[in-house]
Amino acid sequence: MKKIFYLALLCWLLFEIANVYFIMPIPGSQRMESIGWAYFLYGKRWVFRGVLAAVALLAYFRSSFRYRWLPLLILTIVAGLSWYINFEMPADHMFYQPEQVLMKKSAENKVDSNRIVIGIIRKGEARAYPIQFIGYHHQVRDVIGGQPVMVTYCTVCRSGRVFLPEVDGRTERFRLVGMDHFNAMFEDATTRSWWRQENGVAIAGPLKGAVLPEVPCEQMSLGQWLQLHPSSLVMQPDPAYAEEYDHMKNYESGRGKSDLTRTDSLSWKEKSWVVGIELGNDAKAFDWNKLKRERIINEKVGETPVVLALTPDTLGFVAFRRPNAKTLFDLRQDTLVSGETRYDLAGRSLDTPPLPNLKKVNAYQEFWHSWSVFHPLGGKY
Repeated sequence: MKKIFYLALLCWLLFEIANVYFIMPIPGSQRMESIGWAYFLYGKRWVFRGVLAAVALLAYFRSSFRYRWLPLLILTIVAGLSWYINFEMPADHMFYQPEQVLMKKSAENKVDSNRIVIGIIRKGEARAYPIQFIGYHHQVRDVIGGQPVMVTYCTVCRSGRVFLPEVDGRTERFRLVGMDHFNAMFEDATTRSWWRQENGVAIAGPLKGAVLPEVPCEQMSLGQWLQLHPSSLVMQPDPAYAEEYDHMKNYESGRGKSDLTRTDSLSWKEKSWVVGIELGNDAKAFDWNKLKRERIINEKVGETPVVLALTPDTLGFVAFRRPNAKTLFDLRQDTLVSGETRYDLAGRSLDTPPLPNLKKVNAYQEFWHSWSVFHPLGGKY
């Protein structure tokens, strides 16, 4: 029975290690196709713990130990580790959602204009969410135009996405549960399915294969955003997380020192920046260094002609469909110009009478390792 006691404790310890290993950024874990095992272990965690603890206790009371306090101490240590992993180490216990989402008009805004934001326009209402804040929280729930939205950001992928938190026609709540291939995962409260932040796809659980509706968003400096959308509201810092925000102050500029969030200055390295454009089943990545040199790129993604332009402060970018393959754009400060036709960086016609506005396309700034993993068939510019 002594062997059974120690074997049960060893299996319990190995289970706790595996339960954390597969969904946290531990060396080797995020490069494995292990989401199925991770979901199974996590979903059955209390079954494993209960059975192994019961076996260990039964073996303990049926065995005669010379020092009965020693195996009891080991059992207590393993149980304590189990408690710590379950109640202190979960992702949503390390990265909390804001206690309040405080939005201010530009005249009352306290956020520096050089901060990079994820901007949304929905039902005529514009809002900006600084990466410094949402990067810590990973998700911020808000209501725009009377509709709930879920603003997400994964610092390890450098990816910002906005979704409607709707599942089967009902508003759902999500919590950060871990990561897969270095991308944040959220768990819904109803079915306990796991959803990928990169594209809003459920990758494990009863709703596997379902997709959250995406809300178009843009990334640029707050100053540029307010220049284009002066009536926009801006998310302000939650005082409860001042220290956490301070730790994020260098992230968006690429000066973070963590191996997970650092930046490669050379092109096409794991931590190099790219702008990815996705149109249906077609995707293409544009090197950030090349975009900064050229400032504007006329290209095709699949068969769709697009234009990608850098904002004048070089902190952000915009992307639109071109009217046709023959229409090429130049960038003159903050104006897109094609012949005598002019548009601002929001795609609005500046001609008189105005022409139809340019249609925006989904474009995201990410680390190359993230974009290449989730768009393996995409091209490179």
